[in-house]
Amino acid sequence: MTVSGVELQEHLAGLDYPVSREDLVRWGQENGAGTEVLQMLRALPAEEFFSPAELTEALGTLA
Repeated sequence: MTVSGVELQEHLAGLDYPVSREDLVRWGQENGAGTEVLQMLRALPAEEFFSPAELTEALGTLA
């Protein structure tokens, strides 16, 4: 997947933590995220993320 960190930040701006994978997908949909971004979010483990750093770390394992 070739989604940039900047692109993710654009679609996830204003998000309150902790957040679940389902919340991330819903937030992305509501903020105009494209198919590739949504696929990446859906590929995350089903857990809660307590900070942007935790989310970034989990996204890094998908590459």
